[in-house]
Amino acid sequence: MIRKYSMLLAGAAMGAVAAFAINDGVLSFRADAAGPETYRQLDIFGDIFERVRSQYVNEPNEQELIKQAINGMLQSLDPHSSYLDPKEREAMSTQTRGEFGGLGIEVTMEDELVKVIAPIDDTPASKAGVLSGDLISEIDGEKVRGLSLQQAVEKMRGLVNTPIDLTILRKGADAPIKIKIVRDTIVVKSVKYRIEGDDIGYLDINGFTEQTFSGLKDSIEKIQAAVPDDKLKGYVIDLRLNPGGLLNQAVSVSNAFLDRGEIVSTRGRQKDNVVRESATPGDLTKGKPVIVLVNGGSASASEIVAGALQDHRRGTVLGTRSFGKGSVQTIIPLGQNGALRLTTALYYTPSGCSIQGKGIDPDIVVEQPLPEELKGRAQPSGESSLRNSIQGDAQDESGSGSIAYVPPDPKDDIQLKAAMDLLRGVTTNAAFPPDPNNIPKGTTCKRV
Repeated sequence: MIRKYSMLLAGAAMGAVAAFAINDGVLSFRADAAGPETYRQLDIFGDIFERVRSQYVNEPNEQELIKQAINGMLQSLDPHSSYLDPKEREAMSTQTRGEFGGLGIEVTMEDELVKVIAPIDDTPASKAGVLSGDLISEIDGEKVRGLSLQQAVEKMRGLVNTPIDLTILRKGADAPIKIKIVRDTIVVKSVKYRIEGDDIGYLDINGFTEQTFSGLKDSIEKIQAAVPDDKLKGYVIDLRLNPGGLLNQAVSVSNAFLDRGEIVSTRGRQKDNVVRESATPGDLTKGKPVIVLVNGGSASASEIVAGALQDHRRGTVLGTRSFGKGSVQTIIPLGQNGALRLTTALYYTPSGCSIQGKGIDPDIVVEQPLPEELKGRAQPSGESSLRNSIQGDAQDESGSGSIAYVPPDPKDDIQLKAAMDLLRGVTTNAAFPPDPNNIPKGTTCKRV
């Protein structure tokens, strides 16, 4: 069976009866025969379903029963696989286009509660004070426990300008935190830029939607038009609090700063199912120095970009360890029945490293101090702490991730200041500028 897939998400394992390959935008499945025990177990499921349908004290919704059974299977695999009904499939398509309705948070499920991976910048959630790592326990007074992730997300969505009350559990807080948020249309401008001083281009990439590369290209052109080439010291690429998004956009963004070499490779269930993405000539920044900012809110597609520029010594990564989501989700259309969001591969940096469960370690570690009101409350977040997360090749005992916090006022941004001081020569570090001719030979990572 062969189906064209609509998108690959890097951001957010095939069952025992099939394997897959991705070639030229086509996802192909090779079915293996299931053993008799598998069919016996399916008979048990059918028996239980029939008894629930006919004997449960209240008449259940049969379609909902099946949907929850499917999601239960998928959620047992990893935190990022799920079934999308037609309404949810359309919502995801809208989100990847860069515009959707809601609060503005990237979420997953942990211990039957909704966990915030990262709030999206300049959205109702971020303005209301929602933080990465927060656990949502109640939505409008209704407990989250017992709901699937999709059910919880549906309850948080709603009409623009309508309020919603969230009860949040935050590590270090003495009591649950009540937050009221007014829903809004979330129009995500995935790339924002500004000129720092009069000599540094600042590029804030907060997500990877269909518009990200075009937004980046436009931003770089505007910076170059405003700052003479002999005065422009370089660029800061801010990937902090970036939860990821489309894989092809991560490849395009990486390619914008590279002239050659591998950007990323993905490997599926079968060892020979390896897809490699390589750069093409044409560095949009004309070789200007680049510093990449990351923290515990940098996940998935943003880690692909940071890893590619780091491995090729094209950019210096500064900040704290990233989230560590090194898996790729394929959206498999199911016709009128919605779609399957399935983890189908892990991705590897150009040096052959998997960051799954570990994250990208910065070349220069710079901690961002927390304001007094957040000390003891904001905690490090990482993929390895998620329930049923896939074990990575290079995962270590220390876990992954770091605190995901960026101060709202750039004047308080210690990491940004450190990057600008390096670009201006105010401070020096052996890791900047990186030497593209001094790439270490060999690696302790598992190669593909």
